[in-house]
Parts: sequence; structure tokens; C-alpha cells
Amino acid sequence: MAETPSTRILPLGSTAPEFELPDPSGSIFTLDDARGPNGLFVMFVCNHCPFVIHLADALASFAAECDAAGVGVVAINSNDIENYPADAPDKMAPFATAHGWTFPYLFDADQSVAKAYAAACTPDFYLFDGALSLTYAGQFDSSRPRNQEPITGKDLRAALAAQIAGQPPLENQRPSTGCGIKWKPQTESLG
Repeated sequence: MAETPSTRILPLGSTAPEFELPDPSGSIFTLDDARGPNGLFVMFVCNHCPFVIHLADALASFAAECDAAGVGVVAINSNDIENYPADAPDKMAPFATAHGWTFPYLFDADQSVAKAYAAACTPDFYLFDGALSLTYAGQFDSSRPRNQEPITGKDLRAALAAQIAGQPPLENQRPSTGCGIKWKPQTESLG
């Protein structure tokens, strides 16, 4: 299990890139469909990554907190399913159901949305305010599959609380760590 830190190229204050992606059933969701009146939480995830599996149940709880705060939630899977069939759309809905995910879990087949968000790993997290300006790009917390730290979501919860209170973005934002996004050979070369 090789760890890949997020490169966090999307600067704070950036506007959320648009998307139009299907869920496993073929329903299409856009940025406007996913956002809430107080913002949007975007996570890049997949089914097989041990870092995502480690946090999957906690992400359901955090999503409920976002919903209660008027912040929409969306998960996006951008992995190359030809080489990583465990991440295929037909396996996404069962994964989401098993972990209590009630938010849209979308498939980015051409990986353009991951590129637009500068996502580098799974999981990679982005929190946008009501104007869809990036206020947080970083880790859920310091818990990892092989360390003994409890899953608290303290980093993202602090960012959400600051955003809802109208405070400036947190200064100390530690990048996400996880499995590198499984780029298609032609996509990876586009940089």
C-alpha cells in the first residue's frame, strides 16, 4: 500500500470546477445539482483503496453533518477501471450502500474532472463555500489504515465549522494522503 500525498494544486479561493457526471445507474449530476446553499464538499474516492475503505463509514457521518449545515456532498471515482475493475461503476453502488453513503457517487470515466480539481489521490477532499470558493483542500484527519490514530475527521470538521461561521480558511491545511489516482496511460501523460 503505497501512500501518495495530494499535490493540492487547486489554490484556496479557486472556484469549484463544473462537472456533469453519471452515477452507477446512469443518472446525471452537475455541480449545481450537488451543491447546497452553504457550499459543497467534493471527495475523490474509489472502491478498492485501503485509505478510502478505512474512512468510508466516517465519511457517511461527516456527509450527514454537511447536509445539516446546508453543504452538499458528492463523491467522484476517477480511477481507470480497465486496469482496476474493482472500481467499475457496477461495484460503486454496492460499496456506497455498504457504507451508508446517501450522497451521489459519480464516475469520471475520462478523468477530466479529477484533472480539473487537481486531485492526486484517493481520498482527496475539497470544501467549497456558498459562493463555491475553495476553503479547504486537505486530509480528513491524521488516521491511516496502519496507524493507531482514531478516525475523528477533526481537520475537515474544523474547516467546515470555520466556513459555516464565516471565518477565513484554516491556515494549517495538511494534504490528503492515500492511493494515487489510477490514471489511464493517455490521461496521465496530459499532466
